[in-house]
Amino acid sequence: MSMKRTSVLLLILLSFYFSSGNCGKVLVWPTEYSHWMNMKTILDELVRRGHEVIVLTSSASILVDPSKPSTIKFEVYPTSLSKDVFEALFMKQIKRWIYDLPKYNFLSYFSHVQEISWNYYERIRHLCKDVVSNKKLMAKLQESKFDVVLADAISPCGELLAQLLKIPFVYSFRFSPGYTFEKYSGGFLFPPSYVPVVLSELSKQMTFMERIKNMLYVLYFDFWFQLIDTKNWDQFYSEVLGRPTTLSETMGKAEMWLIRTYWDFDFPRPFLPNVDFIGGHHCKPAKPLPKEMEDFVQSSGGNGVVVFSLGSMVSDLTEERANVIASALAQIPQKVLWRFDGKKPHTLGPNTKLYKWLPQNDLLGHPKTKAFITHGGNNGIYEAIYHGVPMVGIPLFADQADNIVRMKTKGAAVAVDFSTMSSTDLLNALKTVINDPIYKENAMKLSRIHQDQPIKPLDRALFWIEFVMRHRGAKHLRAAAHDLTWFQYHSLDVIGFLLACVVTVIFIITKCCLFCFQKFTKPGKKGKRD
Repeated sequence: MSMKRTSVLLLILLSFYFSSGNCGKVLVWPTEYSHWMNMKTILDELVRRGHEVIVLTSSASILVDPSKPSTIKFEVYPTSLSKDVFEALFMKQIKRWIYDLPKYNFLSYFSHVQEISWNYYERIRHLCKDVVSNKKLMAKLQESKFDVVLADAISPCGELLAQLLKIPFVYSFRFSPGYTFEKYSGGFLFPPSYVPVVLSELSKQMTFMERIKNMLYVLYFDFWFQLIDTKNWDQFYSEVLGRPTTLSETMGKAEMWLIRTYWDFDFPRPFLPNVDFIGGHHCKPAKPLPKEMEDFVQSSGGNGVVVFSLGSMVSDLTEERANVIASALAQIPQKVLWRFDGKKPHTLGPNTKLYKWLPQNDLLGHPKTKAFITHGGNNGIYEAIYHGVPMVGIPLFADQADNIVRMKTKGAAVAVDFSTMSSTDLLNALKTVINDPIYKENAMKLSRIHQDQPIKPLDRALFWIEFVMRHRGAKHLRAAAHDLTWFQYHSLDVIGFLLACVVTVIFIITKCCLFCFQKFTKPGKKGKRD
């Protein structure tokens, strides 16, 4: 072996040696569907950088499949929940949200949303109990000596595991209804005068009446709406940790909150030092399409194609809604690639092709793509932003309507109502975003903003996770608000003290004035009588 080859090999070995010293072990508490897809991008990059990643997943997991070849390791724990039952219950709640909720009755709508949330969190608590009560599993996790826990805050338990294992934890997160977790656990600030409450479907430019509406939303979410049955969670966490505590207090110990939005997507608002925004971290340049799909795209000629997907959770629709959509698609000159797994609509046109799965990112990055019909999921919107594709939004549930409002405000989308839209409504929306160049221009502007960042979103996410691992936390970034009671946080004790001081001073001054008045008036009165 030559000296040159020997030197190169030595350098490679040394690089592995020194880099391994910076690598650690990451325990992951995952969530299902698009949340898992989003988190997996981070996990794959952690593995690529040499970290050992172990995903703690239940035997009932819907999307996390340990049997597939992966560089990520999986620790599967048993649960009494059946995978089929778990998925059926999950999908039942989603379909109920889409088709049955009375969207135009505020109180009734959110009471149903609260009930759906409670059903979901009851099952998450069930899974969490199965983990922490499994002594053999917990002993194994203790022996593994993890450096950090990565969790999605929408599914509690990751923070409990971190407390039991005495290691720091990081959240990868999108939102909670009414910003409940963010405000009361993260200490985030949401001034209602210009920050619209999530699920309110308001924009940052609010009229006086809209600001009143926003304030009512704030009051409702703060004092009436309960995202989870807090009492049961607080009791459960107190029993497991062996001391009085609450879910909110435990979540508040998060070292970093990595929020899956950015200012190309969201409305500006204040944030704390232990918060960073990683929206679009899963986006990447388009790859070549499969030949059969590429041939179909190329057959569109100068008209181009429209990409249509309602996300990973909704692959089929009711027959009536599917036919309304298919009828509209049949009337445009573009070819359409539609992710759909239901009964073929009888109004389907020859320009539309159905697929059970689409390489969405690669299609959105194709030069022939003219528009994207989307339900408004965070992942899909960011891929459209990344590639500069205007959108037609058909929001279905959760934050999707809010997401589409943000795209409408930025001039990159048109929205239609899933429940009430006619074929004409959808057709007009498509014609607008395809034929009016302002939508393409605005979409490209968002794309340039997204890609013009000093650090790529994925690199930013990895930096903070590795930062927490290197320093065993990030306590220096944690606001002192977490150490205050609610009345101290709002300075009610200070205000009360100052008011007491003012009242005392006024009382003393009043007494002095009365005393002086009585002293100087009494002799005069006496002299007059004399």
